[in-house]
Amino acid sequence: QEHAYPADELMPLTCRGRVRGQEPSRGDVDDALGKFSLTLIDTLDTLVVLNKTKEFEEAVKKVIKDVNLDNDIVVSVFETNIRVLGGLLGGHSVAIMLKEKGEYMQWYNGELLHMAKELGYKLLPAFNTTSGLPYPRVNLKFGVRHPEARTGTETDTCTACAGTLILEFAALSRFTGTSIFEEYARKALDFIWEKRQRSSNLVGVTINIHTGDWVRKDSGVGAGIDSYYEYLLKAYVLLGDDSFLERFNTHYDAIMRYISQPPLLLDVHIHKPMLNARTWMDSLLAFFPGLQVLKGDIRPAIETHEMLYQVIKKHNFLPEAFTTDFRVHWAQHPLRPEFAESTYFLYKATGDPYYLEVGKTLIENLNKYARVPCGFAAMKDVRTGSHEDRMDSFFLAEMFKYLYLLFADKEDMIFDIEDYIFTTEAHLLPLWLSTTNQTISKKNTTTEYTELDDSNFDWTCPNTQILFPNDPMFAQSIREPLKNVVDKSCPRGISRAEESLGSGPKPPLRARDFMASNPEHLEILKKMGVSLIHLKDGRVQLVQHAVQAASSLDAEDGLRFMQEMIELSSQQQKEQQLPPRAVQIVSHPFFGRVVLTAGPAQFGMDLSKHKAGTRGFVATIKPYNGCSEITNPEAVKEKIALMQRGQCMFAEKARNIQKAGAIGGIVIDDNEGSSSDTAPLFQMAGDGKNTDDITIPMLFLFNKEGNIILDAIREYEAVEVLLSDKAKDRATIFKGKMIPNYIIDSNLEMENMDQKLSENDSHNQNSEEAASVSQDVGVVSEEPEEGENSDVADSDSLPSAHADSDSISISNQDSYVPGTDEASAPEPACTQGDHQPQEQKTETESNSKVNWDNKVQPMESILADWNEDIEAFEMMEKDEL
Repeated sequence: QEHAYPADELMPLTCRGRVRGQEPSRGDVDDALGKFSLTLIDTLDTLVVLNKTKEFEEAVKKVIKDVNLDNDIVVSVFETNIRVLGGLLGGHSVAIMLKEKGEYMQWYNGELLHMAKELGYKLLPAFNTTSGLPYPRVNLKFGVRHPEARTGTETDTCTACAGTLILEFAALSRFTGTSIFEEYARKALDFIWEKRQRSSNLVGVTINIHTGDWVRKDSGVGAGIDSYYEYLLKAYVLLGDDSFLERFNTHYDAIMRYISQPPLLLDVHIHKPMLNARTWMDSLLAFFPGLQVLKGDIRPAIETHEMLYQVIKKHNFLPEAFTTDFRVHWAQHPLRPEFAESTYFLYKATGDPYYLEVGKTLIENLNKYARVPCGFAAMKDVRTGSHEDRMDSFFLAEMFKYLYLLFADKEDMIFDIEDYIFTTEAHLLPLWLSTTNQTISKKNTTTEYTELDDSNFDWTCPNTQILFPNDPMFAQSIREPLKNVVDKSCPRGISRAEESLGSGPKPPLRARDFMASNPEHLEILKKMGVSLIHLKDGRVQLVQHAVQAASSLDAEDGLRFMQEMIELSSQQQKEQQLPPRAVQIVSHPFFGRVVLTAGPAQFGMDLSKHKAGTRGFVATIKPYNGCSEITNPEAVKEKIALMQRGQCMFAEKARNIQKAGAIGGIVIDDNEGSSSDTAPLFQMAGDGKNTDDITIPMLFLFNKEGNIILDAIREYEAVEVLLSDKAKDRATIFKGKMIPNYIIDSNLEMENMDQKLSENDSHNQNSEEAASVSQDVGVVSEEPEEGENSDVADSDSLPSAHADSDSISISNQDSYVPGTDEASAPEPACTQGDHQPQEQKTETESNSKVNWDNKVQPMESILADWNEDIEAFEMMEKDEL
């Protein structure tokens, strides 16, 4: 309200509102923004949960008075449904509850519901398809096919995008008596169900909205699919239609049969469900233990939740994606609430105080690492603790709600939360809707069920007395074996394909053993349908043709070999990179809460070996480019020098400021508007000479991050920063120093919680270093004079993975791959924001030498099942890129 209203979101680092079109585009993430005060609407029912009834009443008046839903703007149907329509309905639900109680909202006359109905009609044009699946985007003013709509050309949508509508649309129909909304949502769900893969009962990630063909055929419980499963079960709870429960249980049986590999949940191919489609997991699957609690399947929920908690204890937050051996795959964390949601449901089901300790850890980490003067900032990199100028609306809508409910006693609530069901955005819909305005006839459109074990349908509504018969240690006994799963790194189990072979023949050649100069290895490759091509630059290219394999088993070995080689090459390449560093502003009023992502240098002090880092006040040097002797050495001595990129070598700048007495240096990009949000980081390289004489640390900041420091200098004059390998917590920063009252005040609530939970204090965690690197860092070797050619070796020219001294490029297509300098295009992203992790651009843009070219000719002679395998591996490699 103070810094952002009426904008859609708060930008917590710059203390202003994010208005679409006035900030650099973030791609699909911005599709959630519709100039309709998103965060305010998304947070309405949270205010009532927190017992902020006066604030809720004022917020509702603002929404009614100020929000315009008739904007000429293209928005995500999915995000607008779960956040705005769901927010209006949740606000209406608690508004009528408060009005009935007689103290608040006596003036309310259904205004939020009228707005919800208006918005519902604006979303309906998206459903104008032959399949009934909605277009992923709609123009709030002009719909879809209108000449001025600027949308309606899309052909694909994600399964969750089309399958996460039934709760909000059915609630809107039940509240208003207008059946069309529920009818449209049911038709979309029916279509997805009919298009499931019948042999596995799984659904893919992306589907063609016109033909119903699966575009992405990998299947999991994370991004792109997650809330489809959630809404099938919750639709049964809210609407009482048995067909939804039957569909959910059919899918759940397939999930537990193929995707669940306790404690992991790994994506598989819908046509080959015994074959893993990737070797990493995304953070959105953290909701699944909570859904398993609602299903009543507690044991696997405890196992997966404990595994995720161990990852959080290692990195302070759950990375956007992490590998099966718990290394960081995508390092961002946009303050997602799914893990807190599952923690709440597990505590409700078990009553185990352990989950209060988990919640306490989440709160401590948020206050210690994400809290900034104007709010809570998303983590740009969990390894360094650097921030992103972003606070999504779901942080207030979900995270605050679930954490408050986790610790709230019954007397803390002004209404009974058990009378409501949570939507995927944690909005509250009353359960009495199940018997109101039932305009839809309950006909079971679910057909062709798989024969399932009856136990799969037991205990759909959890009963703790049955689940934990006289055994309070039940949950602990399940968690105990997983306590060290992350630190020890879970041993790689036998793949399902290998398991099916039993004691039969093992793969004849492993990628780690391959030598391009070994004739026996080349012969084995030929048998597996893998050909080897020597390129002119000395690299070796592998191409797999399943149809050329000696047998189907050999072809499967070839596919497995290619998968291993992709993983090996990708991992070796990542190991050659240096991780980003952190610049942390520790002076007033920041006190360590603002962390900027910085690029390292290949010379000077190695911050990874100096855990304390380098701390000092910053000073701008003269000349600002640092390319000649510093003329203001008295201002620079014993300080960290700020300088501009350009006109000379990085190493030359470092020598000049070191000679002037600086204890460190920060080079700020001269390219106006550049940011680590949109450009890949790189390492500052030396000048080709011996750089052992440079002993001070040097870091690089893009223009946007550098301006944050420069603006701080203009406002506060004395600005102190800490240069380190990763952000430090405030206890470390102020060790031995007087801690400012500003920080003490912010921790008072934490101290009270410590007293309440002191008996369970054994689970407090320490911040640990991440074990691996996922953000590629390129190398920039020098700064040319204007007009000269730049001798730059960027991330696309870094050494790639080697095998027997030859660089390897990998392809799995039935065609020759002409070169390896162009990375294949990333997969089209689902239009979700809350439910779609964002892959770091640095990985996509700087991944070198491992290629996956698009098909250039059909493979008519290959059997359909081998086509599916090839597409699965193609998708996996695109995800890696």
